[in-house]
Amino acid sequence: MAKLKVPSVQHLARNWQSTPERTCKKLVSLAKSPPTFNYNPLFFAARDMLVFRQPYDEIVEGIRRAVKRADVRQNLLGVLPLIRDHFAAVSPDFVQTIDRRYYSIGRGLMVPFDPPLLYGVGGQLTFPWFSFWRQNPLAKERLSLFVTLVDELLADDPDLAGATFQILDFSAPRVKGLEPERELRVIDARDIPRIDDNTKVEMLRIFADGYFMAEAELSGRSAAPAEEREQRDPKQGDLFDDDLPSP
Repeated sequence: MAKLKVPSVQHLARNWQSTPERTCKKLVSLAKSPPTFNYNPLFFAARDMLVFRQPYDEIVEGIRRAVKRADVRQNLLGVLPLIRDHFAAVSPDFVQTIDRRYYSIGRGLMVPFDPPLLYGVGGQLTFPWFSFWRQNPLAKERLSLFVTLVDELLADDPDLAGATFQILDFSAPRVKGLEPERELRVIDARDIPRIDDNTKVEMLRIFADGYFMAEAELSGRSAAPAEEREQRDPKQGDLFDDDLPSP
C-alpha cells in the first residue's frame, strides 16, 4: 500500500495546489508513483568539493561507479560541472554544513528543512539553495511561498540570520527546436515577492487539509477531525527528506 510522507519545505511549495482537493490528488499521485531516483549524490558532491576539498575528478569517478542507471548518471554528471564552475568563481573563505530544522505548518505537521551549507566570502555569509529539477522549477506563487517560509527559518536561526539567500537553479530552459540543456541561474531571493501572513496561513491550511485528505485516502479511512489531527505527534511518522525531486 502506498504511504504518504511529510514533504520538505521545497516539496511542500512544489506540490501545493489551489484547493485541498487538488493538493490531495497531487499527493496521492506522488505516493502511488514516486520518483525513481534522487539528487542526493549532487548534494554530497557539493559538500565534498566545498567542505572536504575532495578533487573534482574523484567525485566524478565516484558518481560513475555508484550510479548504475545510465540516464540518471548522465543527468547527475550534466549538473556537476555547473556546481564546480560556480564555486570556483566564488572561492569561499570557509564553508560549513548545517543541521536539519523544522517548520510547523499547523495541525501537528512539522516539515523538515535541510540547509545544504553556508559559506562566507570577505565577511559576507551566503546561504545557497540548490534546485536540481530539470524542468518546471518553482515559480510564481509556489516560489514566493518557498522563499517566505525559508526567510522565517533563516531569521529564527542565529547561525543563518543575516546571510544572503540565493537559489541556484540548475534547470534546463525550453528553447523551441532545440534540446534543452541545463544552465545555472543564480536567483537573489530578495528579488522574489513575499506573500503576506494571511495568504501564507491560508496556503498552509490548504496544504495541511489536502495532506490529511490524502493520508486518509491512501489508508482507506475517513479524514480525522481537525481537533484529532492537531494532537498528532509532530516528529513521529514519515519525515520526507529533501531527497526525491522529480527529474
